Amino acid sequence: MKIALLGYGKMGKIIEKIATDRKHEIVLKIDYNNLDELTTENLAKADVAIEFSTPGTVLGNIKQCFNAGVPVVVGTTGWYNQLPQVKQICEDGGHTLLYASNFSIGVNVFFHVNKVLAKLMNNYPYYDVQVEEIHHVQKLDSPSGTGITIAEGIIENLDRKKEWVNVLTTDGDETADDNIAADQLLIESFRIDSVPGTHTVLYDSEVDTIEFKHTAHNRNGFAVGAVMAAEWISDKKGFHSIEDMFNF
Repeated sequence: MKIALLGYGKMGKIIEKIATDRKHEIVLKIDYNNLDELTTENLAKADVAIEFSTPGTVLGNIKQCFNAGVPVVVGTTGWYNQLPQVKQICEDGGHTLLYASNFSIGVNVFFHVNKVLAKLMNNYPYYDVQVEEIHHVQKLDSPSGTGITIAEGIIENLDRKKEWVNVLTTDGDETADDNIAADQLLIESFRIDSVPGTHTVLYDSEVDTIEFKHTAHNRNGFAVGAVMAAEWISDKKGFHSIEDMFNF
């Protein structure tokens, strides 16, 4: 399979290695140094594109892939307010896109179990719940797409939570949670050097705490999942999420 990489930072380089190890060919690599090479003609050389850029460039890259008729796997987060619009364009034009807040197999298992746990906790209203996430300081969005997906999985299944609110906590700060309403779900975001990603769901009561946690040791899991998504979507049409691939 021939792959175009849109975004060639740390993640792009790891994806390149994983893809070539799986016998795929990288035919285009785009970063801020060669944006002029992101053309319909160059994109058309690829069977699929994998997009890991920035919130400021992702929408333009998606539209370029649509124009070239190339399926695109999108790992960039921070653009989901545009999701309905992009879905409409994708479906109306007969294009192909798969997006995920996190491509890690372990995280997607975590997402599924998180929903099951939230539904179970409807029976135990004396537990409050919050989400904590830790990422590297270069992480551009807060909360992360992964944190939002976890929070939305809780809200969809736990009747007593209606919306999420985010607090970005830096060294020396304390969480300003005094203003969090009972029906709001707190996502507390920490930014610490060199942390690939740690996400924790805490159900807390007066007598005990239930802690459900996923810790990424490196970025390899995200990259493997992204390449698997590219393999899965290469012969498909339409607008897809990672849940379609895992079929939980």
